[in-house]
Amino acid sequence: MQGAIVSAQHRTIARGGPMTLSVLSYSYKKAPVELRERLAVNPAQIGFHLNTAREATGFGELLLLSTCNRVEYYFTPGPRDNGHEPLLDWLRTQHTGGSEELREHAVALAGREAVTHLHRVACSLDSMVVGEPQILGQLKDAYRLASEAGTVNATFSGLMPRVFRTAKRVRSETDIARFAVSVSYVAVELAARIFESLHHKTVLVVGAGEMAELALTHLIKAGVHRLLICNRTYDNAVALAEEHHGEVLPYEQLGARLHEADIIISSTGARSYVIDAHMARGAARQRRGEPMFFIDIAVPRDVDPAVNELSNVYCYDIDDLKTVADNNLKERAREASKAHDIIVQDIEQYERWVQSLGVVPTVKALRHHFSHTAHGELDKALARMKHLDADDRAQVQRLVHAVVNKLLHTPSTQLRRLAEEQDGRLYTEALATLFDLPVHTAESQAHEDSASEGPLQEQRQNVVRLPVSGQREH
Repeated sequence: MQGAIVSAQHRTIARGGPMTLSVLSYSYKKAPVELRERLAVNPAQIGFHLNTAREATGFGELLLLSTCNRVEYYFTPGPRDNGHEPLLDWLRTQHTGGSEELREHAVALAGREAVTHLHRVACSLDSMVVGEPQILGQLKDAYRLASEAGTVNATFSGLMPRVFRTAKRVRSETDIARFAVSVSYVAVELAARIFESLHHKTVLVVGAGEMAELALTHLIKAGVHRLLICNRTYDNAVALAEEHHGEVLPYEQLGARLHEADIIISSTGARSYVIDAHMARGAARQRRGEPMFFIDIAVPRDVDPAVNELSNVYCYDIDDLKTVADNNLKERAREASKAHDIIVQDIEQYERWVQSLGVVPTVKALRHHFSHTAHGELDKALARMKHLDADDRAQVQRLVHAVVNKLLHTPSTQLRRLAEEQDGRLYTEALATLFDLPVHTAESQAHEDSASEGPLQEQRQNVVRLPVSGQREH
């Protein structure tokens, strides 16, 4: 349940699957910035922090995502499986404010809801600005730090690569990151449409407003060639020019040198137009048809709206930019719906994979049972056939080897296929009962795989290997 501590028993990701993921989240949606600041962990300390937390909580695996907008603990339960309580208890000992504050602002999820939340975070559907790209890199760093600390194992080694692939699918198959939703970045996108390339363009900043400086930062990242800073207060212009490696244009020279700029960002506190139609007309004439782009982020406006009537002169004020940003936000919402469908598809595929893990120990046990029986009968037969030379004995061994593998190929393949169905575990249980096989859990198999070469080792069990010497394996 979103927005509240989940006290119910953890649900498995898929029926019969062992991998129960949980998350305790403090994000911008519910937790105030003051609390997030107290809970945030420096990347250099995350390894120690994770090991201390896991020892205190008894969790099986633990990963921490700590950013400006969220502090989230992803974990698998320990032997006692007390839900989120051990983590809440431990956090209470680490931070001031008491348990009620920690409970009040937490979102706790388990099972499929936790897996879905992790996918949404990675795909930037849960971000303050939907579609922003930074969160995926931050999540990859979190997984790397947890891996280096040794606090993640089979669950995360099976899940995280799939989460990252889903995020990549969302980026490549939707336009969720295409539409700018901040006013300053909208201005840059519009400039790019007008000029196609910004690499050889000159930007003039009039004033030193926060939004103008933010737009300037985006333009610099886009590769603008030259930067001019103009401000009534000369010292402020000098400071901004030094910070961004620009040139100072004295305020009294603004009209005379306006034509030097391809893009003009204006954000002053003036009560009347700083750039009027006459000034813009003179600059346009000197540019001989080269386009000019005015970004007026001031309220009241700095640029006379009449400049829009001039040929090859484009002017966008704050309302224009906000309208474009709002429309882009709606476009992102539509793309987010497509992203959600991709997440659902990939989670269902992940659940089928988890479900199929349950059959691996049974397949191994079945093959071991057949192999052990074959070994025994083969040893007895070879003991009675003393007349056979080494080549003949090897031929008999290869024959038995081939027969065992042929007999087991179809049931092994079918069992893996059936395991992905909702009642697939019933076939596994029936097979174990028919052949009196030892009972294994998918969790033990997953951890065994992770400890060796990874969670997809079941292909190694496709072949039963009989020792050529006829000796039993120990």
